[in-house]
Amino acid sequence: MKLVWLRNDLRLIDNPALRHACAEEGEVAALFVISPAQWQQHKMAPIRQQFLLAQVDEVGRELAALGIRLHLLHVDTFAELPQALVGLCRELGVSQLYANQAIEIDELRRDRAVSHALAAQGILSHWFNGCCVLPPGRVLTGSGEMFKVFTPFSRAWLKALDQDGFVIHRAPAARGAAVPWVSLLDRGLRAPFEDPLWPVGEAEARRRLQLFLDQAVLDYGNTRDFPAQAGTSTLSPYLAAGIISPRQCLAALQQRLGYRPLSKEQPGFVWLNELIWREFYRHLLVMVPTLSMNLPFKPETTALPWSWDPQAFAAWCEGRTGYPIVDAAMRCLKATGWMHNRLRMIVASFLTKDLHIHWRLGEDYFMSQLIDGDLAANNGGWQWAAGTGADAAPYFRVFNPTTQGQRFDPQGEFIRTWVHELADIPPSLVHQPHEWLRRQGRTDYPAPMVDHAVARVTAIEMFRQLEK
Repeated sequence: MKLVWLRNDLRLIDNPALRHACAEEGEVAALFVISPAQWQQHKMAPIRQQFLLAQVDEVGRELAALGIRLHLLHVDTFAELPQALVGLCRELGVSQLYANQAIEIDELRRDRAVSHALAAQGILSHWFNGCCVLPPGRVLTGSGEMFKVFTPFSRAWLKALDQDGFVIHRAPAARGAAVPWVSLLDRGLRAPFEDPLWPVGEAEARRRLQLFLDQAVLDYGNTRDFPAQAGTSTLSPYLAAGIISPRQCLAALQQRLGYRPLSKEQPGFVWLNELIWREFYRHLLVMVPTLSMNLPFKPETTALPWSWDPQAFAAWCEGRTGYPIVDAAMRCLKATGWMHNRLRMIVASFLTKDLHIHWRLGEDYFMSQLIDGDLAANNGGWQWAAGTGADAAPYFRVFNPTTQGQRFDPQGEFIRTWVHELADIPPSLVHQPHEWLRRQGRTDYPAPMVDHAVARVTAIEMFRQLEK
């Protein structure tokens, strides 16, 4: 028997491990590992756990219809997995394991331990690239190193893609009579997950992709930064869980346009570039393992005198900073498990450059809340904002939260949706509401917790002192 180990690749279409396991005759089974303690250690958001398990149910049902039984293995931590998996393979008579490669350091170590344990039992392991368009290590500088700056990586990535091409793997055909599937819900292994914002399933991911390509991709460069508009794909939870692959996104984009855009002058390139940013951060995570260890990409920035102020951090988490766009974004995150990308940059800049709080606290908090929590993208984004990462924002670039709000939520639609205290404020005052509130005799919205102009100077001086 061949066993396909599903992880963050919970799909049938374009799943290389599943496709290769089903390429020849012979019995095939699938596996998903439930690791609650490990998930908690990695600060996986409850909404992301619920989303993943609901998708496991969906995949289990679809595989069962094809005659492929999905097995569940419960281990609290990765350390327990090799021997537990050996036991399951003996029980099922497994001779070969198929899986798509992980990119995080703990997961890579886990997979090596599994390979060694299975090899000792005569069981072969086969590993495939299922998380990137191009495998990590394929796009390197002329001296064979990982790129440290995005733009040359993007150019080299496009060149490599043109040389290599890519393939979308079809879903496997039925392998005999359907087998029964008892849902995780019926087994008491998960709670109902019926969030209208995030329906599970490959069909839903493809529907979102097609809707975005039909309605928004051509104007994406102009609309993507405005959180009150439906200008983004909202595919990030589906990509993070592997419900849809980046290759599927790229193929659909090319089909919609009739070509592959190669420069920002061509419609569709801005969104393609976002897919390449995703690739950049994932390649970095593999090539620079210390990124998975709470360390900055730029080692010298370890010496920055970050604050760990718990009260200031709590105010940021709860949306009580007194800066409306920051507070709206943080309250939206807590309520929905998702945040618009422009807002992620604004709130990350505020935490690190206005409050001078360590980016690791923000990174961890995001992971504990996000339905699309992904170590590579989350770490990359936080280190970019903090000025400690690859191709990071220059340390003297500090987002002004007031002008960012005025520029990207000019009428305050997004702010008034999430900061209910400001729902009745005139749009022209929503970004600086405090004088109006004072005249109304209201104290239900906090004053700004810091003076941005002063905080900006302090942040810049932190980095200047580091240079000295």
